[in-house]
Amino acid sequence: MTAVACGSDGSEPPTGGQSSAVATSGADAGQVTVTRIEYPTVDDADTEQNWADLYLPADAQEPDTVPLVVLIHGGSWQSHLGADLFDPLARDLAARGMAVYNVEYRRVGSGGGWPTTFRDIASALDHVVDVDKRYPQLTTDDELVVGHSAGAQLAVWGGTRHKLENDEVGSRPVFRPTRVVSLAGPLDMRYAATHGDDRIVTVLGGTPGEVPDRYTSVDPIQNIDPDTPVIAMHGSADTVVAPVNSRRYVEAVEREDGTASLVLLSDIDHAAIVSSDAPSYERVLDVISATSEASLDELTEE
Repeated sequence: MTAVACGSDGSEPPTGGQSSAVATSGADAGQVTVTRIEYPTVDDADTEQNWADLYLPADAQEPDTVPLVVLIHGGSWQSHLGADLFDPLARDLAARGMAVYNVEYRRVGSGGGWPTTFRDIASALDHVVDVDKRYPQLTTDDELVVGHSAGAQLAVWGGTRHKLENDEVGSRPVFRPTRVVSLAGPLDMRYAATHGDDRIVTVLGGTPGEVPDRYTSVDPIQNIDPDTPVIAMHGSADTVVAPVNSRRYVEAVEREDGTASLVLLSDIDHAAIVSSDAPSYERVLDVISATSEASLDELTEE
């Protein structure tokens, strides 16, 4: 089923499967504990950017009782913005009773780009299996990944890596998210790159005509899994990533009899969709919460 809703409010994982060291320092702020976790890299690089912060509700939890939400920040796949952008969102979701895994990764300008950025995301996702061993209260078998902007492209790609060929970057996932929320995502990368989005050309190292295989491998609209529900939220006033990206993606999913929803937020721009002081912020929190809590049958039913 594909639904359209309108709001009035405004990389390849390591083959060895070994866990890297997990930081033990934590902080308690606002009844949420935060622990930094390092994940392994394919190239054994400096892990200065290869980490994720795990946010947990501070109260005691029984095994397999706390749903996991993975967050992937945006910033045009470039180094000027980092995972701290998602700290308020992560804390608010954890305060609602979720575990939040907020991922940092290498970007263009700080050692990233093709294929490093994508390998980092794949490795960070697959490391969830090791994180679950340390934090058995997490549920990791039917989980949600959320991304904003470039992070939304990475999130949707992360939810469909199981469809990749064995020789493609990010293939053979160990951990697979089963549902995705995209916030202002460039979900039709080939369309966006040929309509003025040079940031995509930069991260992939060329235009669709120059490196077509890279686009085929990581472009969400070219890697649809009809069984992976995607909620595409987009601000109607977004001039950085045009809302047509989300609309084209949702329509493509519909053509393949998959499940996707387009949620347009009136008068919300590219940054405001993840801003805690925006009028649409509670709506974003509610959609993430509902998507995390729902069963797959509930998400896919007519």
